[in-house]
Amino acid sequence: MHVEIRTQGNRKKYYLAHSFRTDRKVKKIRVYLGLDLSEKELAEKRKYAEGAIIERIKKRKIIRDPFRTVLSPEELGEITTLEAKGKIKIPHLSEDDWIKFTQLFAYDTNAIEGSTVTASEVAGILGKNRLPQKPRDEISETYGISEAIDYVRKTKEHISLNLIKKLHEIVFSKSKPIAGNFRAKNVEVAVVDSLGNIIHRGAPSSHVIKLLAELINWYNKNKNKYTPIVLAAVVHNQFENIHPFQDGNGRIGRLMLNNILIKHNLPPVNIELRNRREYYDALLEYEYNRNLRPTIELIIKEYKSLKRLIRR
Repeated sequence: MHVEIRTQGNRKKYYLAHSFRTDRKVKKIRVYLGLDLSEKELAEKRKYAEGAIIERIKKRKIIRDPFRTVLSPEELGEITTLEAKGKIKIPHLSEDDWIKFTQLFAYDTNAIEGSTVTASEVAGILGKNRLPQKPRDEISETYGISEAIDYVRKTKEHISLNLIKKLHEIVFSKSKPIAGNFRAKNVEVAVVDSLGNIIHRGAPSSHVIKLLAELINWYNKNKNKYTPIVLAAVVHNQFENIHPFQDGNGRIGRLMLNNILIKHNLPPVNIELRNRREYYDALLEYEYNRNLRPTIELIIKEYKSLKRLIRR
């Protein structure tokens, strides 16, 4: 940021200016500071103007939620730029690559939810049926995630109520009595942080079916309009906001994200345990500020990581 001075007769107008790149273009923001300022006045006004510029840049970088607002040409251009920079094209996955991906995904997606099964133990469970001394439900959910990945590879469905319930049944059929069933009437859910603070409440149980139907309808109307990453990000985030199951929503949401990517001929993506905080922050940014950008950026980041992991 720098101060610009414009002379008007014998007087001087002061501006704080800052250039930044967005949508492949360089843009400039100017904030008027005042007329004929002393050094002290200039320093004080600059301090507040810097905060204003940062806030304006932040707002310009927001990619609004297309579930509620049609994206502008500028936002679509920004998404294209992000995808181009991410170089998300990954060579076709061989069967060996799919085995590697399934093991990575089964470990990370369960670990995000608190599973204690390690990455090497997941490889032993799925590759050799070698069972570690871990809770039976965690082992069965490791198998369940593997089966669900295989299912989304083969199914032709993009998104439906039956598909959502089927994925939940596959993952949790041997660990949860609620497998394959949406929340019962008056069963409400909330997500809490490590301190016990509520950071998200699911939709009322009476609204679950209606909200999922709206999401499915939106997807069917827009699946040929927006890029696959946008479609997958919106479906995943909206699903997590609804939280239709009593338990297991995170894992089903990440499976649905991959199902949509795969149906649009993109490789699957794995949200790594090490990026859990960034993942939660992206969900909160979407929920509270209707900003899709952090989710898109995280997906692209994970594609870069997957390329290294699959090919090593």
